[in-house]
Amino acid sequence: MTHETAFLRRLFDAAVASAQPALCVPPHLPTPEELGSGRLIVVGAGKASAAMARAVEDHWAGAPDRISGLVVTRYGHAVPCRRIEIVEASHPVPDAAGEQAAQRMLALVQGLREDDLVLCLISGGGSALLPLPAPGLTLAHKQALNRQLLASGATIGEMNCVRRHLSAIKGGRLAAACHPARVRTLLISDVPGDQPGDIASGPTAPDASTCADALAVLQRHGITPEPDVLDVLTSGRGESVKPGDPRLARAELRMVATPQRALEAAAAVAREAGLAVHILGDALEGEARDMGVLLAGITRQVAERGQPFSAPCVLLSGGEATVTLRGEPGGWGRGGRNVETLLSLGVALQGMPATKPRVHALMGDTDGVDGQAEVAGACWTPDSFERALALGLKPRDFLQRHDAHSLFDALGDALLTGPTLTNVNDFRAVLIQ
Repeated sequence: MTHETAFLRRLFDAAVASAQPALCVPPHLPTPEELGSGRLIVVGAGKASAAMARAVEDHWAGAPDRISGLVVTRYGHAVPCRRIEIVEASHPVPDAAGEQAAQRMLALVQGLREDDLVLCLISGGGSALLPLPAPGLTLAHKQALNRQLLASGATIGEMNCVRRHLSAIKGGRLAAACHPARVRTLLISDVPGDQPGDIASGPTAPDASTCADALAVLQRHGITPEPDVLDVLTSGRGESVKPGDPRLARAELRMVATPQRALEAAAAVAREAGLAVHILGDALEGEARDMGVLLAGITRQVAERGQPFSAPCVLLSGGEATVTLRGEPGGWGRGGRNVETLLSLGVALQGMPATKPRVHALMGDTDGVDGQAEVAGACWTPDSFERALALGLKPRDFLQRHDAHSLFDALGDALLTGPTLTNVNDFRAVLIQ
């Protein structure tokens, strides 16, 4: 690992550390005085939900008997808890374990009293982990549609709009089921714009979108839903819980970690090292390949013309790219949105001199999983293209077949973290010096 790559890894680690549940959850937890004589029921879903549950238990260590609950997280992301049950399920394509957990979660919040408090712990990945189909639908319907959406290039906001209208627990339905109890939702955001309704498809958030909006998403991306799915949307039976619904009057939402705060934590580390830092945005969206070309264009302008910033500097960004799978399914490789963005940037930078100004980059998913590979992302160095060619590998071919993980594995430049137990979306850092 080069000095520059190690530096970029420190920035990534700082971003992830800023969103660790042990740090960001406790300031938002209820006190015993707030709880009063009622019960504290903990529910939740997402890649960080188990670590969030552990933070709750550690904070309430003096009164463990007052806590009970159930949260569901991704396979491999569980954290041992004493009073809160942790269930693991599949992500990004849902499975029966997630469906059963969602059913049990709804049952757990039935019959609550006004003095009870439901603490809902929500983080990225919760949409797939709480796959409770709307009446008339099955898990198979949800799985098939989820695969289509993942391959279509739809944004996370578009996908979650569809999910909210085909669910029996998302789109505010979980909070409505808790009525008349109080509900406090703690959110770790993994979505551009930090909209509560888009984080795990908003199980406790009111939803102003409609079934017609969900249908428009499917039409826009050329997805023909199965007849049962189409019936739920066209009949209006899939309408979510709307703003102003009295069942949500005692529900509050608190954002405890966001992509912007993570980028600011990384920026602080870079400034301590004496480098200028420019945050390009925390909500950049678009096709991964296009984003890579755009970031390469900005990088060239800085490196070659000193505009709009002067080198040396670090360019940071976050958000969520999308990947539209092209070609025949059998020809797809091991890809992910971060490594595809990074490889696209590298290909677009081909021809820049390996001498100064030099460009290093790191891109990864802050949950430790980019795409469906157990790899967070990868690094790019000024000689990555030439090293690939020396191994007989053509970077453009890997980009064409969505196989960036395979290329970076061969180069020894994969970013391996294991489950980080949090999730504040994509992290991108480009060092120009």
